[in-house]
Amino acid sequence: MLNIVLVEPEIPQNTGNISRTCACTGTKLHLVRPFGFEISDRTVKRAGLDYWDKVDIIYYDNLADFFQKNKGGKFFYLTTKAKKSYTEIEFPPDCYLMFGKETKGLPEDLIYGDYDNALKIPMNNNVRSLNLSNSVAIVLYEALRQNDFSQIK
Repeated sequence: MLNIVLVEPEIPQNTGNISRTCACTGTKLHLVRPFGFEISDRTVKRAGLDYWDKVDIIYYDNLADFFQKNKGGKFFYLTTKAKKSYTEIEFPPDCYLMFGKETKGLPEDLIYGDYDNALKIPMNNNVRSLNLSNSVAIVLYEALRQNDFSQIK
């Protein structure tokens, strides 16, 4: 099963949309605190509609907690700071696709500590970045395609 990891998400609608995408694709969602909202917020629930009970969500206190509980995983770090495109990678079926908070992205020490696994979505240089939920969908569907959509029933 593929895994989406949101590190310190700040915008509830993005997290709601991503949870819906995970529910529709059978992808596990990992949420790393602190959050910029409460999971019980109406905006998160509304964006996820009635899909919350159909997504496997795991919560972590911080990044150290996440890595402690997922030792040995294959991690890919999605960032505008990468040189390598997400299309240049073969995604294993149980990898972790990690995305940072909307305002700052992933911590730089994480990105540069394993730069071979830092990936970007190509885009024009005159814009900051794509919306987080769109970015997750783009990369997740490439990983699903590479794995023959085998986790979608």
